[in-house]
Amino acid sequence: MRNVRYEELLPHQIVEAREECPIAYIAIGGVEWHGEQNCVGLDTVKANALAIRCAEAAGGLRFPALFYGENREAYLMETNHDPGELIKQKMGLPEESFAPGYMGVSIQETDARYIELLIHIMREIKSLGFRVITIIAGHYPLRNHGTAAAEWFNCMARPVTAQAWCCSGYELVRDEIPEAGDHAAAWETSLMMALRPELVDLSRLPEDMDEKLIGVSGRDPRQHASVEFGQRGVEAVVEAITSRAHEMLARMG
Repeated sequence: MRNVRYEELLPHQIVEAREECPIAYIAIGGVEWHGEQNCVGLDTVKANALAIRCAEAAGGLRFPALFYGENREAYLMETNHDPGELIKQKMGLPEESFAPGYMGVSIQETDARYIELLIHIMREIKSLGFRVITIIAGHYPLRNHGTAAAEWFNCMARPVTAQAWCCSGYELVRDEIPEAGDHAAAWETSLMMALRPELVDLSRLPEDMDEKLIGVSGRDPRQHASVEFGQRGVEAVVEAITSRAHEMLARMG
């Protein structure tokens, strides 16, 4: 399989790939609790792996993923979805570590900075000759930020030589796979089992099926996660994303 990782390529390889298909893929996410069975970087790792699969399957290149910069006070398991402080206990972190204001700036300012960072990245990718920029938001709330940044970029980019859009992937396949989209449950765990199996360990979950899982929202991965379900999800998401990206490229002429 050809290498589609932009930062690892020689200049002539980039030119060849871009001339064949000027679509760029970039994953955004963060580091966050995803159950005791998954790596904490699941959102970005998942989206990055999907970006690579997209470029391998239908052309284009994958740009380096963005793990940092997102709002960590409004949409983070450790701050907003940790009843009983169980996640903090598991991570060996005091409650004070996530007290309101711990990021040092307001939530609104953090959001604005993050959107500006995404616009900066899109301008950089445009300057490198790519015409369609596909942002894959592994952390679902960031789809709002990515969409806002893409819309601003699309309105302000003159001349219009590049256009951007953002998705998370699961929302594109809900008609085909109604179970798509969750947090650290059957969907995300299965995707990781298919994409990066070395980063999943279901044996870390309690054997007692009556014991509620910590920080897991959706169908119980102990019963419903599988490589087969993950592969089905990966194939559907890659097809949906690449189809949308190529449609956008075709419309640009």
